[in-house]
Amino acid sequence: MRLRAALGAVPVVAAEDTRRLRRLAADLSIYVTGRIVSYYEANERARIPELLRVLQSGQDVLVITDAGMPSVSDPGYRLVVAAVAAGLPVTALPGPSAVTTALAVSGLPADRFCFEGFLPRKAGERRAVLARLAGEPRTLVFFEAPHRLAAALTDLAAAFGPDRPAAVCRELTKTYEEIRRGPLAEHVAWAAGEVRGEITLVVAGAPAVASPLQPAELAAEVARRVADGEDRKVAIGTVARAAGVPRRVVYDAVLAARH
Repeated sequence: MRLRAALGAVPVVAAEDTRRLRRLAADLSIYVTGRIVSYYEANERARIPELLRVLQSGQDVLVITDAGMPSVSDPGYRLVVAAVAAGLPVTALPGPSAVTTALAVSGLPADRFCFEGFLPRKAGERRAVLARLAGEPRTLVFFEAPHRLAAALTDLAAAFGPDRPAAVCRELTKTYEEIRRGPLAEHVAWAAGEVRGEITLVVAGAPAVASPLQPAELAAEVARRVADGEDRKVAIGTVARAAGVPRRVVYDAVLAARH
């Protein structure tokens, strides 16, 4: 109801997609009386001075994005920072957020979690990020584009293990919402087909397993793998997963073994 009231009353609406905004207003039987301006990733910086002038004149600006919460992997962050720096009030009209919605329906622990946004597009960078996260004990939430989903899930299974529980949430709160739960290996097989829509991934954190290996043993196992031709960074990640310890523990053991 607050959003309906705001859409019908604010003098300026900054919309990620003006066509989607008009459709939303029509679906809600709202007539937007204020000026509508486009506000998306490519023009976000250029729009800020104009929108700040509106705010400094004492008028409100409503920022609305297509399929997510403004500022959370969506336009809005830069304007919020600029408004706060200028001493202007900022508030939110609560609505659906893919991060918390996915957590709530995933069936995975949601008392402690970390949001990692979109994974890197390049395979090498993505694998490096996942190797660092393999030992993270909190539930992890990612966004992913449908055309990169299969590759991302494959890399997740390689980094976290094929049996790590996960949920793939597609088109949350929309007409074709779909929730798939199961081990990463099952999701990899499913994603090999055509997948469409907005994707949110929820992956269980690393299980708490005490490592029976001492630092010297961890370093020795890394050294053995490197001697067999494995890349050192990859070897550290592999040993960390096998030992059930954070990657940093193995890295520190390797550094200590050099001295």
